[in-house]
Amino acid sequence: MSTDRYVSPLSERYAGKEMQYIFSPDKKFRTWRRLWIALAETEKELGLPITDEQIRELKEHKDDINYAVAREREKVVRHDVMSHVYAYGQQCPKAKGIIHLGATSCYVGDNTDIIIMAEALEIVRKKLLNVIAELAAFADEYKALPTLAFTHFQPAQPTTVGKRATLWMQEFMMDLEDLKYVKDSLKLLGSKGTTGTQASFLELFEGDQEKIDRIDPMIAEKMGFKACYPVSGQTYSRKVDTRVVNVLAGIAASAHKFSNDIRLLQHLKEVEEPFEKTQIGSSAMAYKRNPMRSERIASLSRYVMADALNPAITSAAQWFERTLDDSANKRLSIPEGFLAVDGILDLCLNVVDGLVVYPKVIEKRLMSELPFMATENIMMDAVKAGGDRQELHEKIRELSMEAGRNVKEKGLDNNLLELIAADPAFNLSEEELKKTMDPSKYTGRAAVQVDAFLKDSVSPVLEANKEVLGMSAEINV
Repeated sequence: MSTDRYVSPLSERYAGKEMQYIFSPDKKFRTWRRLWIALAETEKELGLPITDEQIRELKEHKDDINYAVAREREKVVRHDVMSHVYAYGQQCPKAKGIIHLGATSCYVGDNTDIIIMAEALEIVRKKLLNVIAELAAFADEYKALPTLAFTHFQPAQPTTVGKRATLWMQEFMMDLEDLKYVKDSLKLLGSKGTTGTQASFLELFEGDQEKIDRIDPMIAEKMGFKACYPVSGQTYSRKVDTRVVNVLAGIAASAHKFSNDIRLLQHLKEVEEPFEKTQIGSSAMAYKRNPMRSERIASLSRYVMADALNPAITSAAQWFERTLDDSANKRLSIPEGFLAVDGILDLCLNVVDGLVVYPKVIEKRLMSELPFMATENIMMDAVKAGGDRQELHEKIRELSMEAGRNVKEKGLDNNLLELIAADPAFNLSEEELKKTMDPSKYTGRAAVQVDAFLKDSVSPVLEANKEVLGMSAEINV
C-alpha cells in the first residue's frame, strides 16, 4: 500500500469489501461495457446493420478492461467516455465502429450510476435487515427486565430493557420502508441523446417512431430494470440522487440515536457495547472501557446526514437540460454516503450482537428511584387503611422533598419509605411499604407491547427476507 498519498478511511477502515467493489473502477467500467452491449443488441434487433460477430466480440472483452490504453487516450482527448470507447474498440476491431452508436456520454455514465445505486441499496437493505433481526432477538430476551426510563435524562416511570430496544428498532423499520420505496422506484435513464429528445435515433431509424419507442424498454429489460424515466434532459433528474441519499441520511439518524443511547447506558454501567479482551480504552487511563464503536457510529452518521445536502444543492443548481457542475460533487457524495452507511451498519450489527446487560446495576438504580414512583400506590393503600387522601398527598410531597434533600445534599440513600413508615398518618409499616417495591408493577404494558410489535410488525418482514439474515459484521476494531 502506498504511504505517500491520501487514502480514504472509508475504504481503509469502515466500509466492507462488497460495498467497496460496487464503487470500484472494475464495476463502473464493466457496467459501461454491458450497457454498450445492450445498446448494440437493441439496435441490431430493431434492424440496424450490426452483426452477431460484432456483438460476440464485444461480449468476449466485456470484463477485461484495458485501463492503460484508456488512461493514455484520456491524456490526449480529455474525455473519459470517449477514452473508454477507444480502448474497447482496440480490443474489438470488428465492433469498433458501432460502439456507443447514437448515444451520448450520459448513456453509460448515468445508467451506470442508477445501476450502482440500486445494487448498493440492496447491500444496505440486507445489512439493515440483519441489524433489525439482532435487535428483535435482544428485545425479546429482555422484554420483561424492568429498567429506569428517562425523559429529559431525568428519572421517569420504569420501562423494560426490551421495550427500549423496540424504539431503536422501529426507526430502523421506517428506514427499511423508505429504502424499499426509493429502490423500487428507480428507473434507468435509457438512451435519450444529448438533450433528451432522441434526435440521433430519429436519424438512425429514419424517423420510425415505433422502433424508437421500443429502445428504452428493451435496454431496461436487458439491464434488469422495469422501465426508464419517461422524460429527461441529457441526464436523469438529479432529484433521484437526493432521494437516495436522503434514505442513507435517515438510516444514519436512526443509528446515531441508537449509538447515543448506548453511550449513555454505558456511562450508567447498565448496558455496554462489546469490549475485546485485549482492547485498550485509553492511552493514559488503563481502567477505561470507552464505547468506541458507538462513538464511531455517531461520528460517521453525522457525516452522512451532512452529506445529504450535496445532492440536494446539486439538484437545485442544475441549468435546463444539464450542466457539468454535478460531476465532481457526485463522484464524492454518492459513493462516500454509501461507504459510510455500510460501515455504520456493520458497526451497529457488531454492537447489538455483543451487547452486555448488567441486571444488578439496572435493578439498583431503579430501586433507588422507585419509592418516588410508588407514592401514588402508597397513597391509595393508606386511604384504604382509613387515611385522608388530600392530607396524605401533602404529606407525601413534603416527605419526598426531604428524601430528595437527603440524597442530593447529604449523599444518603433514598429513605422515603422509612419516613412514610414513621408517619402515623399513613398507618403502614415499612414491611407493608416494601411490598409496593415490585418493579414489574410499574412497567405497564411494556412486555406486551414488545410481543405485539415483534409479532405484527417485525417478524413478517424478517420471515419474508430470511434468506439474507445471518450476516456477520465486517469491521476494523
